Amino acid sequence: MTASAPLVTVIVPGRDIGGFAPAALDSLLAQTERRWQAILVDDGSTDDTGEIFAAAAASDRRFRALTHAASRGLGAARNAALDLVDTPLVGFLDGDDELTPTALERLSGTLAETGSDLVAGAYVRSRFDGERYLPGRVQPWVAAATSPARMGTTILEHPAASANIVAWSKMSRTELWRDVRFPEGVAYEDQIVAQLLYTRARAFDVIPDTVVRWRLRADGTSITQGRAQLRVVRDYLAALRGGIRVLHEAGARAAVVARLELILAMDLPPLLDIAATHPDPEYSGVVASFVADIEALPEFGDAHPDPALAAALAW
Repeated sequence: MTASAPLVTVIVPGRDIGGFAPAALDSLLAQTERRWQAILVDDGSTDDTGEIFAAAAASDRRFRALTHAASRGLGAARNAALDLVDTPLVGFLDGDDELTPTALERLSGTLAETGSDLVAGAYVRSRFDGERYLPGRVQPWVAAATSPARMGTTILEHPAASANIVAWSKMSRTELWRDVRFPEGVAYEDQIVAQLLYTRARAFDVIPDTVVRWRLRADGTSITQGRAQLRVVRDYLAALRGGIRVLHEAGARAAVVARLELILAMDLPPLLDIAATHPDPEYSGVVASFVADIEALPEFGDAHPDPALAAALAW
């Protein structure tokens, strides 16, 4: 590989995120590591997202734009780009989020130093204060997954890493994706994939650096803000089940316990609150079925959730 050859492909999917896409692309252009290329996937947008992506590709040859005429979902958008990756490393950035300036340098540099298959960094949420989006603090479960730095570890040695389940906080060797793709047609498509990467990597690294600012949209249209919808909560709970199943089948018992502790502390309480007043009785039935499933797990008795973690959701 020559000095100027691309080192990492960053996959940037988006649908109807024209108001945020320029900031995401600017965060790529501001990277201290310049050996990147990006595949921008417009997933059937009805706003100007496609035009923004096309203009970026026309102005900088490191950008390549793909267009889905109709929305196929985030998983399908990422998969379409994965099929085109021709660099040693691959990473992700959702089109409404932003990379921190040294993100690609720190992630790729860590992999170069250790030879691991995967590296995960910390991230923060950006919330709208009425005028602009401001980044918050690294949340405690993210810090537990990424700090202190650990090089060449495994999910058996570092079970708390299983809390870092988003696609866009990581960089990996492209070969790790040889037989891994995102589920399509569902929300929360990255949770199962994250656990697959942790369990299949020969070794992975974690670093405490904040690499992404994740935008919590002020208009409430983020997927994570739609859990009162029956369709969304079904996908959400299926993703939680699937991630636990991957860890369980890999024999990562402590990681299963760690996931259960977070689910009991942070995921379930708001869902139970919604279920208590939801007009559709099927919603409470779906949540109750999930509770029964996790209570039946052999690891459930070892899970001791920290009730104080729920307060961190407001950060």
